[in-house]
Amino acid sequence: MEKEVAVPPALFIKKILLGKCIGISFIDSTPLRVCKNLRIHIHKTSQGIAQRGKCSMGRFFGFKLHLICNERGELLNFMITPGDADDRKPLEYKAFVEFIYGKPVGDKGYTGKKLFERLFVDGIQLITKLKSNMKGALLSLSDKLLLRKRAIIETVNDELKI
Repeated sequence: MEKEVAVPPALFIKKILLGKCIGISFIDSTPLRVCKNLRIHIHKTSQGIAQRGKCSMGRFFGFKLHLICNERGELLNFMITPGDADDRKPLEYKAFVEFIYGKPVGDKGYTGKKLFERLFVDGIQLITKLKSNMKGALLSLSDKLLLRKRAIIETVNDELKI
C-alpha cells in the first residue's frame, strides 16, 4: 500500500521539479528515521520495508535518502532505499545516474575501485576524499576545491529534512 501511494508524487518530482546537470554534481545520503531505536520492535507502519542502518550519527531504523544535486543546489535525482543499503548501491543503477556527466563529488562512503571504473566508462569521473590506505592516488587542486564545496549537498539534505 505504501509503495502505491508514493509513486505519483515521485513521478511528479522526477518529471517536473528536477534541475539539469552542468558537469559538476554532489552526491550524498541521509537517514530517514522511522522511529526511535527503543521502539523498533513495536513499530508496525513500515514493518518489512524499513531496516536498521548505520550512519555517521549512529544507528537508526528506517530508510536512506540518496540525493544528487548540481552546483546551484538543484536536485538532479533521488532514490530511497532501506536503511541497511550501502551508499554506493544507487550508483550501480543506470537510471539513477542517467542524466549525470562530468564530475560527481561524494564523501568517503562512495570510495570503491570497481564503482569508479564502471562510472568512468560512462564518462563520469567520481571524486571522493582519499582513504589513508589508498597509495599512489593523487587529487588535482581543482578536485580538492570541489571536495570543499560538498557543503552544498549537506545544506540540501538539512533543508529537506526540516
